[in-house]
Amino acid sequence: MSETLYPQHTALSLAASGVPVLPLRRGKVPFGNCPACADNACGGRPNMRVPGPCRCPRVCHAWAAATTDPAVIVSPAWAAAWRRAACVGYHPGGADLTVVDLDDADAIAWARTTLPATRAVPTTRGEHWIYRGAMRSVNSVRPGVDIKSTMSYARYLGSGTGTMADLPDAVRALAVKDPSPVRSTIVAVPAGVEGGDCPHRTPAYLERGITMAEQRITEASSAVHATVYRTFLAVLSRHGRCGCLTDAHVARLFTTAQNKGETARHCTDAWINARTTLGL
Repeated sequence: MSETLYPQHTALSLAASGVPVLPLRRGKVPFGNCPACADNACGGRPNMRVPGPCRCPRVCHAWAAATTDPAVIVSPAWAAAWRRAACVGYHPGGADLTVVDLDDADAIAWARTTLPATRAVPTTRGEHWIYRGAMRSVNSVRPGVDIKSTMSYARYLGSGTGTMADLPDAVRALAVKDPSPVRSTIVAVPAGVEGGDCPHRTPAYLERGITMAEQRITEASSAVHATVYRTFLAVLSRHGRCGCLTDAHVARLFTTAQNKGETARHCTDAWINARTTLGL
């Protein structure tokens, strides 16, 4: 069965095997936000990559919209997307898989001398090497090599050939980078409506809240982007109006998020989104 001619049928077959799927437009890009989610109205982050509290039934948020639920895949809300879909995408991390995207012949030659053999799927210019096990997604880990797993999507191009191997340390090591330093310019916390007077009993109350927020982000095993947003939202809902948050507190939260793989830009986006949601 051709996944190009019958993408919805292919999607249902993949979903039945536990692989979360979504329709992709021409150019292998996801569908855009619906009117209800446009301009970040739903609390998601711009560019459709990660939702906040949004539970939109449409295919609004790229990898985060991927599903194994056949009722969703055949639902009227997804029907228009399937009619326009050029191909089927899937969320590798949601199926406990990692795709090493080898973009050209040089990258393939490197993989054959460096990585354990596994299932290989031909692509337009190279190959997808698929391993059993999930990890953080990182682009450009070396020339012509991307890693697609959690919080990412890949195009489904068939089952490929070869026996799938467990995710090796050699692939995990490709994603190990030193955490990015926190930017010197932190989004300023506005003075609270109380004129900067904190109504909380002691400074220890705020310290305990920041520590718990750091722990929540650090312990996130999946959906890191969404966890960071919700944690920022929780901190700001408690302390954003009283004037007790300082740049040092915000820097601690940003540093913790970056240690989980977030970029400074993503941290800033999540912070602004949380403030906007709360009307700060």
